[in-house]
Amino acid sequence: MIDDDDVMLLSCRRILEKAGWEVETFSNGHDGIARLETVRPQLLLVDLKMPELDGFQVIERVRAIDPDIVIAVLTGYATIGSAVDAMKAGAYDFLPKPFTPDELRLLVNRGSERWHLVAESARLRREKEEAERRFITFVTHQLKSPVVAAKQYLDVLLFTASGELSPQALDWLSRSQTRLGEMLSLIEDWLTLSRVERGTFCDPGATTDLREMAERVVDAIRPQAESAKVTVRVHATGGVRARGDPNSVATIMSNLVSNAVKYNRPGGSVDVSVSSDDRTGVLEVADTGIGIAEECLPSLFHEFSRIRNEATADVPGTGLGLAICKRIVDELGGAIEVHSTKDEGTRFVVRIPIAEGARTERTPSEGPHSEVDIGHRTPDIGRQASQST
Repeated sequence: MIDDDDVMLLSCRRILEKAGWEVETFSNGHDGIARLETVRPQLLLVDLKMPELDGFQVIERVRAIDPDIVIAVLTGYATIGSAVDAMKAGAYDFLPKPFTPDELRLLVNRGSERWHLVAESARLRREKEEAERRFITFVTHQLKSPVVAAKQYLDVLLFTASGELSPQALDWLSRSQTRLGEMLSLIEDWLTLSRVERGTFCDPGATTDLREMAERVVDAIRPQAESAKVTVRVHATGGVRARGDPNSVATIMSNLVSNAVKYNRPGGSVDVSVSSDDRTGVLEVADTGIGIAEECLPSLFHEFSRIRNEATADVPGTGLGLAICKRIVDELGGAIEVHSTKDEGTRFVVRIPIAEGARTERTPSEGPHSEVDIGHRTPDIGRQASQST
C-alpha cells in the first residue's frame, strides 16, 4: 500500500492483517516502486494525490514492472472523472475515502479473486501451448513417419516391379502414391501453420535478400513450370534486404509462385518482380491464369479456403498455403494484397519492411527490369516449393 497519510497506512494495515493478509506500506511512490522491483504481491493499493509521484505516475511505472499485479485506487478526491482516468491508467478497482473496514476488506477480496483468475488463465495458456507442442511432435513422428515410409515402399515397388504388374495395378499404385503425397503436403502445411501461430517459425530479427531468394525459388519451381508449359520470369530493380529469415521468406515466395503455375494455362506465364521503396521491399507475383472471382477474394486467406469450380477440380492443394503466407507476412510486419480478374490472371503484392541500412543498390550493368538467368540452388527451397498450397 502506497499513501502519504501515515494514519491511513497504519489503519489499513491493522484491518487487513487481522483479516489474514500480509501487508507492506510505503509513504511515497519511489519507495513503493523500489520494493515492487524485488517482490510480486497480488494487490497494490495506491493513493492518487501524493507529492513527488502521484498515483497515476505510480500506476504507469508499476505496470511496466509487473503487468499482472492488480491495482486498486484509494483517494479522498473521488470523482467520476478521476475514477475513469484511473481505470484507463491500469487500475482494476476504485475506493473513495473515507471508507469502512468492511469496504476495504471487500475491495481486497475482489482484487485477490481477480489476481487468481489472471494467474489461472496464464497457467491454462501455458498448458495449452505445451499440449500443442506435444501434439505437433506426435504428428511429426507418429503420423508423418509411416506415411513417408509407405510412399517410399510404393516408389520402390513401382521402380522394381512395374514390368510384372498389370496396367490396372500400376494405376492403383500410382493413385495411392499421389494420395500419400497429398497427405504429406497437408501434414507439412499444417505443421508450418502451427509453428507460425506459436511464433516459432519466423525470425523477424533476421534479414533476407529478396532478389536472391526469388531466383532460388523460381529455379526450384522451374521443373513444375516446364511440366505445366508455363514460363516463369524474374525481374529485379536491384537487390533489397528485407526483414525475415530465409526460410520464412522462401515459404511465402514458394507458395505464391507455385500457385501461379498451378492455376495457369498451358502457354501462360508467371512474372516475379522484386523492387523497393524507401521503407519496404516489394514482391509481386503476376500470372496469366484462370483468375479468381471477385466474391471469392474476401475468404482467400482463410484456412482450408479453396476455389471450387471446373477449372480447379484437378488442381491439388490443401487450402493452407495462402493462410500461411498471410500469417508470416503479418508476423514480419508487412502486408499482402491480391488483385485478380476471372479468366485473365491474378497478381499478388507482398510488402515486407526493409532491414535497417540493408538496401542493396542496383549494379550499373542491370537495366530497369533485368531478367535473371537462374542457376543451381539449394534443395531445401525445392522441398518447400513442392508442397501443395
